[in-house]
Amino acid sequence: MKHLEGKVALVTGATRGIGRGIAIGLGEAGATVYVTGRSLNNSSSDGVSGSLGETKSAIEEVGGVCIPVQVDHSEDEQVRLLFDRIQDEQNGQLDLLVNNAYSGVQAVKDAYGQPFWDCEPSLWDASNNVGLRSHYVASVFAARMMTKRNSGLICTISSWGSMSYIFNTAYGVGKAASDRLASDMAVELKPHNVASVSIWPGIVGTELFSRFASEMNQTNATDLKNSLISDRYNWETPLLTGRAIAALAGEPNIIRRTGRVQIVAELAKKYNLVDENGHQPASLRSLRFVLPAALPILRKYSWLIPDIKMPWSLLLLSALGSPKI
Repeated sequence: MKHLEGKVALVTGATRGIGRGIAIGLGEAGATVYVTGRSLNNSSSDGVSGSLGETKSAIEEVGGVCIPVQVDHSEDEQVRLLFDRIQDEQNGQLDLLVNNAYSGVQAVKDAYGQPFWDCEPSLWDASNNVGLRSHYVASVFAARMMTKRNSGLICTISSWGSMSYIFNTAYGVGKAASDRLASDMAVELKPHNVASVSIWPGIVGTELFSRFASEMNQTNATDLKNSLISDRYNWETPLLTGRAIAALAGEPNIIRRTGRVQIVAELAKKYNLVDENGHQPASLRSLRFVLPAALPILRKYSWLIPDIKMPWSLLLLSALGSPKI
């Protein structure tokens, strides 16, 4: 069902990974999707290929319309020109912005397991320049368009790492700030009927993260956190995030969700969505995930465990209590 037909969306950082999956999901739903990235044609960085041309082809394969625009989100002027183009080509219409551009994956991988003081200070910029800062810049230009029409949705891709230590200090601070960005923008945008939400995918098997898991298998990682990665337990594909955002963007009263965190697996359950492999993963706060995560012997039998969400109050006392209050 093309329930987003006639809608205009922008997904930043869509040459590969979550951004590409989101763009495909929106194209599936009928939106006209602008996508940005640094590589217009076939290219490879960090040993992983990805380009705007490939994303455009993938969107067209599912019957969508894609407009690729080469943009380096570390350059504010390029971002301004991007929004000027959308303004001109779409007569001022922009219904959805997905803040996804992120350049820190390789830096996070390289710094994995090291304390922050053993890393160069540049790790901060690698994690939070094209990431947190670029989300803010894109939101400024999007909000100028959306508030004039009194309509729109801004989704900022964040992570469970905003409330629980995952990779490193710079990463966690950036994700916590992304959640706060989405929440505070919501306060200022709500009088203009523009919604702002933070999106939490689960463990997503992107190209780079899949390679990371393979490397962990070779090193025989045994601790619980590493085994979750190397076992690929309860993984999602990038497309599930796209389908969840597409469903969210189709809500007639989306403003009631503004300022809140939206968890991809829980949106999938609410809207009865499945991943590209037909699977519906459990939320990372579901008993179906939590128990097998702690007891690996249960992972083969996770379908027997009730898909019941653990209350936030309990999680805040333990896994997600960061910072403590």
